[in-house]
Amino acid sequence: MDDRRALAGVTIAFLTVAALVPVAVTALVLSSLLFPPPLDELPDPRPPGGSQLSRVQDANGREIAVFREFDQRLPLQPGDIPQVLKQAVVSVEDKSFYTNNGLDVSGTLRALIANVQGREIVQGGSTITQQYVKNAYVGTERTLERKVKEAVLARQLNRIVDKDEILFNYLDGIYLGEGAIGVGAASQTYFRKPVNELTLSEAALLAGLIPAPSRYEPRGNPDAAEDRRTFVLDTMLDQGYITSDEHAEASRLRVWLTADGPAPRPSTLVYPPTDESANEYPYFVDYVRRYLESQYGEQVYAGGLEIRTTLTPRLQELADRTVDEALQGTTSPIEMALVTLEPQSGFVRAMVGGRDFSESGGQVNLALGDCAMPPEEVRDKVDVAASCWGDDSVVVEGGGTGRQPGSSWKPMVLATALEQGTADSKVYSAPSVYRIPNCTGIGCEVNNYEGSSGGQATLREATVRSYNTVYAQVINEVGVPEVAAMAKKLGISSAWVANPEIHGTSYALGAQEVSPLDMASAYGVFATNGLRNPATPVLWVKDANGEFLEDNRQRKPERVLDERVAYNVTDILRGVISGGTGTKADIGRPAAGKTGTAQEWRDAWFVGYTPSLSTAVWIGDKTKPTSLFDIKGVDRVTGGSIPAETWNAFMSQALESIPPTDFEEPPPPPAPPPPPTVVTVAPPPPVVDITTTTLAPAPNFSPPPFQAPSRPTTSTTNAIVPRNRQGRGGATSTTTTTRQTSTTTTTTSTGSSPSDETTTTVTVQNG
Repeated sequence: MDDRRALAGVTIAFLTVAALVPVAVTALVLSSLLFPPPLDELPDPRPPGGSQLSRVQDANGREIAVFREFDQRLPLQPGDIPQVLKQAVVSVEDKSFYTNNGLDVSGTLRALIANVQGREIVQGGSTITQQYVKNAYVGTERTLERKVKEAVLARQLNRIVDKDEILFNYLDGIYLGEGAIGVGAASQTYFRKPVNELTLSEAALLAGLIPAPSRYEPRGNPDAAEDRRTFVLDTMLDQGYITSDEHAEASRLRVWLTADGPAPRPSTLVYPPTDESANEYPYFVDYVRRYLESQYGEQVYAGGLEIRTTLTPRLQELADRTVDEALQGTTSPIEMALVTLEPQSGFVRAMVGGRDFSESGGQVNLALGDCAMPPEEVRDKVDVAASCWGDDSVVVEGGGTGRQPGSSWKPMVLATALEQGTADSKVYSAPSVYRIPNCTGIGCEVNNYEGSSGGQATLREATVRSYNTVYAQVINEVGVPEVAAMAKKLGISSAWVANPEIHGTSYALGAQEVSPLDMASAYGVFATNGLRNPATPVLWVKDANGEFLEDNRQRKPERVLDERVAYNVTDILRGVISGGTGTKADIGRPAAGKTGTAQEWRDAWFVGYTPSLSTAVWIGDKTKPTSLFDIKGVDRVTGGSIPAETWNAFMSQALESIPPTDFEEPPPPPAPPPPPTVVTVAPPPPVVDITTTTLAPAPNFSPPPFQAPSRPTTSTTNAIVPRNRQGRGGATSTTTTTRQTSTTTTTTSTGSSPSDETTTTVTVQNG
């Protein structure tokens, strides 16, 4: 009865979308569900894992790394998997697993609708049975055909295979990050223990990895892993799998990386991998691994892929050396990150995410950020959603929560203001301290962390001298959500706004946490006059048969910003280097950039670009926000000190073999069309009814003989002229028409006034 009811539900679901899905496809779907194939025609499941290595190459084709599945994968028996792990997985992945028929009807319907609207499967919930079928039988291709096969096979398996056997097969073959395929490998790699010894807290951590292993894996993103572990424990409590006491005890055991030293309290200990595949460029390879995992999952470790990356060895070695020299005289946890990419292609050429990837407490790639979700209480009040929240987004995480960019965020506000028509010559009050209007309590005053101020300043001057007090006024004019939307389209994947519940004036000053990778990518849009190619570490990827899975060599950029707005941002940011807060970044060739210093000098940035490269440099404490006082003899580190010097050291050598080139100024806007010619048509002469009207001659005047009326004479001068670029109005048109009749002469003058036309003037100043 339950099976029939579920089948009826599926049938109704598919009939619901029949109006959207072509008839032939609908018929195929229904026939597949109503008349499934015989059981002996089911394919054999693919064995979990595999033995084909994936090979990673630099841009020249030289191998720099290999990806393989976890080397210590041990064969498991159903009895090896503890009950607490089964309960943790079922609670968050498929709470009705033991009672459903293997299908998620609403999720399948949702996926079908998405397929019709987006021409591909972009969303849809799945049962554990469906997930197992996807991994073992039909693969992960996002097509309608695959989704239908998945549903049919899930029903068949649910009929003939015991639920515990399905769950065991699923857990034995699921990918859980870091090359670990199956819970046995994951238990060994993260906790260094057999799976049957897992505690409640450890089981919750593994269950939390399933939706997105690269996002939640504890070594690279311990905060996200901890949040997921807590979520799983809360869900298990809500569903009655654990008691309140068990929940309280496990919740106290927070995630702790043993590479950071002895845990200060009882914790869930996560160990570094026992088989570290050393390579020359660990941070860049880590970036590639995370990128590929987000696209291809476990295929990265067992699919025999060939990956040609964008890495340029000379630039990577220069970046490593530059960061190493910049950090000399400092000790951990003070760290630095550097990312450089080509603005036109989006190809990342070098990446450094810290002082030493293999050191104690290392293996956190600080060049990458995080996709933080908003607090629960404001999730229904978000004005601008982060692009990384999308199910199909390509966002590479791994650097904790990201870092506050300080004043290096101001170009996002500047671009928004220019796009809205604000002139860079507009004058603002520029006090040393600005109090936010209608603000009460703490946090109502804005101070400058880089440049002193006082009196007045234009928007251009406020950018060059980094006046926070001016930008606090600018963002209130242009709008906080509008700035977030600008940052999002420039490439800041973490940009979101819930205004005014969380975000306000401080959004102009770098309250949004970002990654060096995103900042280098966003600034690159200014270098290309508004064209964007998203950042990528991959030129192409081929499967084991030599077929391209991905090819980025010929991709086309997207225009995300008006070219003159982008050029004007560049023109203003050039002043930062030539005479503003970033003079230490002057490399003797055309370049633009912006310094950034977070509140209380906690993070310092310099992000800048030439026509050839866009590079972001960050320095700060990797463990917690810490004021950067007395670092390498610098009393208070700002973006214009160590970061600007580091940017200079890298860029001057990176570009030494490239002739200096200037930024290309866009062509002027097209000339307005010629003004229309004004033609005045004279009305016809009046018609006189001679049967009712008698014309009396003037005294002592005899009318001349009858004469035909002459043609009207029309003269037109100074037709309507649009306003010119300086804002002066055009001349007024005057039309004079003369007509003659047999009895009278009439002269009519008509004119046009400024109220007769509407002229809109948009002036973009280049400074």
